[in-house]
Amino acid sequence: MKSVSMSGSLRENVGKKDAKSQRNSGSIPCVLYGGEKQLLLLIEEKSFKDLIYTPEVFYVELDVEGQTYKAIVQETQFHPVTENLLHVDFLEIIDGKPITIDIPLRITGNSPGIMRGGKLSKRVRKLKVKGLLEHIPEMITVDISTLDILDSIRIEDVKLDNISIIDNPSKVIITILSSRNVEEATKETTK
Repeated sequence: MKSVSMSGSLRENVGKKDAKSQRNSGSIPCVLYGGEKQLLLLIEEKSFKDLIYTPEVFYVELDVEGQTYKAIVQETQFHPVTENLLHVDFLEIIDGKPITIDIPLRITGNSPGIMRGGKLSKRVRKLKVKGLLEHIPEMITVDISTLDILDSIRIEDVKLDNISIIDNPSKVIITILSSRNVEEATKETTK
């Protein structure tokens, strides 16, 4: 899993007025929890560009006044109208303790069903997995080269080493749907 380095400073004051003035000056109020103590932080807004506004998943090496913490983004809050970033919660990663995180799916291969006119339906974009940081992949690859029309791949069909998928095992990830062109072609061949 890739990492992003960020630096922050401890917040001296807390409250709505202070948070609003910090946001106006270009800093985002953040919280780091899950470790020995909870830290209230300020991080520059432009530091989040490579972390939040991307489909990839990263863990953060967070430098707070000379001490480095490994963390993942647990939750983000955006303004409902302007969609500006308001607040970020970080969960500290403790060595030897498993973490739960959403990992994006990547589809590979050429499906015979799609070649015959079927349509790919990707029902899930990310899978929730649990494991140690060193075992978590950047993305989960699913091969569709064996799928024909009306075939599907479920979560239980995805096998990963050293990590477990938390979602419902019978949930469908990918399906090759039939289209009108395929139905007409099969009727003509059966006549």
